Amino acid sequence: MNKKATIKEEIYQIIFEADTKLGKRFDIALIILIIVSIISVMLESVQSIQQDYGQFLKTLEWVITIVFTLEYILRLWIVHQPAKFVFSFFGIIDFLSFLPTYLGLIFVGSHGLMVIRGLRLLRIFRVFKLTRYVNESNYLMKALKASRFKISIFLYAVVMLIVIIGAIMYLVEGEVNGFDSIPRSMYWVVVTITTVGFGDIVPQTTLGQFIASLVMILGYAIIAVPTGIVSAELSFSKKTTNIVSTQVCPECLKEGHEADAKFCKYCGSEINPY
Repeated sequence: MNKKATIKEEIYQIIFEADTKLGKRFDIALIILIIVSIISVMLESVQSIQQDYGQFLKTLEWVITIVFTLEYILRLWIVHQPAKFVFSFFGIIDFLSFLPTYLGLIFVGSHGLMVIRGLRLLRIFRVFKLTRYVNESNYLMKALKASRFKISIFLYAVVMLIVIIGAIMYLVEGEVNGFDSIPRSMYWVVVTITTVGFGDIVPQTTLGQFIASLVMILGYAIIAVPTGIVSAELSFSKKTTNIVSTQVCPECLKEGHEADAKFCKYCGSEINPY
C-alpha cells in the first residue's frame, strides 16, 4: 500500500467511520462547530449584539467556514465518485453551509443569503451517526414505514370527520356567529380537534357549544390513536431490526450496512477499500 493510500485510509476512518475513536471525536467537534455557527447566526440578527460584537462574530464565521470548506474538499478527495457526492442531499447541504460567506465577498448586498447558513443544522443528521443513534433511528424509521398505511387510513377518516362536522357547524351557527362558510367552519374544527383553540371563532348557540364539547373530547382520542399505532410498530421493529454499523460506502455513499458487512448491499463495492 502506497503512502497516498495510507493517508486516504486514515482520513477515511476519521471522516466516514463514527465507530472509531478519532471518528467520534471528529463528529463531536463538527457538532460543536455547527451549534456555535447556528448560535452565531441567531446573535447576528440582534441589532445590539451586532453593533458590539459584529467583528468577533464575523471572524468566528470565517473560521467555521474554512473548517467546513476543508472538510468538504476532503470528502470529495476520499469518495470514488465526487460528482455523485456533490449532487447528493448531504453534499448540497455541505456546499450551501459555507457558500454564503464566500458570496459576501463577491456580491454586494448578498448578506441576506447568510440565513442559508441555518441549513448547517441539517448536518447534525450526518454527524449524529454513532452506532446507538443509527440503530435507534432505524427502529423509528422501520416503525413509521410499517404503520404508514394504518396512519393514512386514520388521517383519511379524520379529514372526512372534519368535513362533516364543519358542515354541521355551518348549519347550526351560521354567518351571524362567524361560521360564514364551510371551509371556515372546517378551520374551526381543525383548531378545536387539535386542542389548539385560538378563540377567533366561538360557537354561540347551545347546540353549537354541545358539539364543540364533543369535538374537544374527540380531539384527545384522535391524538392518541396514531401514537398507539407507531408505538406498537416500534415495539415490533426492535425485535426484528438488525444492528447496523455507521460505515459509508465510498462508491455509492449509502449507509445502513450490517455490522459484519464487508461489501455494500446496494452497489456491491467493498465498503472499506483501503
